[in-house]
Amino acid sequence: MIPAAFEYLVPTTLDEALSALSTHTDAKILAGGHSLIPAMKLRLASPKYLIDISRISDLNYVRESGGQILIGAGTTHYQIESSTLLKEKCPLLTETAPYIGDVQVRNRGTLGGSLAHADPAADWPAAILAVGAEINVRSSRGERTLKAEDFFVDMMTTALQPNEILTEIRIPIPPQRTGSAYEKVKQPASGFALVGVAVQITLDTNRTCQRVQVGITGLAPKPFRAIGVENMLKGKVINDQLLAQAAEKAADGVDPLSDIHASAEYRSHLARVHTKRALQRAVSRI
Repeated sequence: MIPAAFEYLVPTTLDEALSALSTHTDAKILAGGHSLIPAMKLRLASPKYLIDISRISDLNYVRESGGQILIGAGTTHYQIESSTLLKEKCPLLTETAPYIGDVQVRNRGTLGGSLAHADPAADWPAAILAVGAEINVRSSRGERTLKAEDFFVDMMTTALQPNEILTEIRIPIPPQRTGSAYEKVKQPASGFALVGVAVQITLDTNRTCQRVQVGITGLAPKPFRAIGVENMLKGKVINDQLLAQAAEKAADGVDPLSDIHASAEYRSHLARVHTKRALQRAVSRI
């Protein structure tokens, strides 16, 4: 199908983009376009103004500062996949990136665009939750910072206000003796996650769990932290039996999705199985 008519705006600075967004009420932000353009073609979205931020170079970077890794919202999936800094200091992100779409998608799609779209089966949200990220957003009135778990509200719904742009993702650099892993069961045709589980875990020299974060996507209407799994592991000496017991809590407290691709019961089963696998692989990497 052909999208409805729209006006195309191409700001070259973030201030220009924010000004355009505050001026035009019926506007959408375009980054990589791999989610928005298909929606427009299907007339699921029909903005009167399309604000293309892909040429704002200030939104494209991966750098280290003050004990954090800062990633601009316009950074592509491939740039994250190939980042030397991330491979060294936050390998969960470089491991997750290759699971996204295909080469063409990864070279055009952006981290910020994926997070803002908040598809319940997207890969990035699970990883962003597991690394304890903060998300910076700006409007013409100022900026604010949200914890990743507060950013995702519901299916394809975030805490972003209509006049705000997601600008930066901030990730604390993990301490020594930290391991991570991403496990995914993909829908064969689309590549989206039936279930995806991201884990980042830190153990001391006695194998006691100092910190653990488990992000799950595909199972529920929004990505979430598997708090039951985390609570069962924190402060405990880690062994395979404990990891298996904790993984059984992966679907606790959520209303699993059910559709033509997988029932709620099957998704819950997948979540438990792949949480166990992700935990085991993350621990093995410490």
